[in-house]
Amino acid sequence: MKDILQDIIANKHIEVERQKQAVSLRTLLGLGGERIERPTRSMRASLAASPSGIIAEFKRKSPSKGWLHPGAAVADVLPAYEKGGAAACSVLTDPDFFGGSLGDLCKTRRLVDLPLLRKDFIIDEYQLYQARVMGADAVLLIAACLSAEQCLTFAELAHTLDMEVLLEIHSEEELDHLNGYVDMLGVNNRNLGTFHTEVENSFRLAEAMQTVIREKGLSPLLVSESGISVTATVAKLRKAGFRGFLIGETFMKTDKPGDTLAQFIGGLS
Repeated sequence: MKDILQDIIANKHIEVERQKQAVSLRTLLGLGGERIERPTRSMRASLAASPSGIIAEFKRKSPSKGWLHPGAAVADVLPAYEKGGAAACSVLTDPDFFGGSLGDLCKTRRLVDLPLLRKDFIIDEYQLYQARVMGADAVLLIAACLSAEQCLTFAELAHTLDMEVLLEIHSEEELDHLNGYVDMLGVNNRNLGTFHTEVENSFRLAEAMQTVIREKGLSPLLVSESGISVTATVAKLRKAGFRGFLIGETFMKTDKPGDTLAQFIGGLS
């Protein structure tokens, strides 16, 4: 079976090297100096305080489903997400597989006051500096892409840059990536190798996650990612201990994602 994640990571290495050659880290920090001084917003606190806990995602396409909303504009969708009641927003910045860009993140930061997650495949410290300069409040670190040591290094750097960390796992074995710099611990219900989605994955892992969290004396907020399409699932996930719910395709495949989000939140009990 084709491993989509391997293709994405191979492409990501090429993409990041090109970006570093075009704009050195020194140049990036020089151009973005004022932006790095800008205070960030806590995504973890926003999710914990929110009655919905929804992280609304801006995603034009996916490797498995193709284009969801090719003409989607940040200016149309993201303010509507904020108005609709999202607790935070996730912005895909991968161009080749998800139709996103760092420009989308930068534009979003100018338009909304919600905490913003840079959603991408982070494999290099350079991307963390990019995220901060472009307006991210939090970054996604994917256990399947990183060693536990890399995860620790990147998470610590993210905190140094005043960004929070959402660590994403898909299996119990990946819980060894959890460290004290992780603010939110997410389960991806989508297998990144096959892109098959199964929400049951969150329920399967909930107890193991809470056990490891207790053993390590940590307190990350739990997030369920992908495959959530009905409000009843959110209610069940809350009972299992989750407080954040990352939802993208359910909203983005409709003509007006913000309105769909508002209707979804209206249906939460």
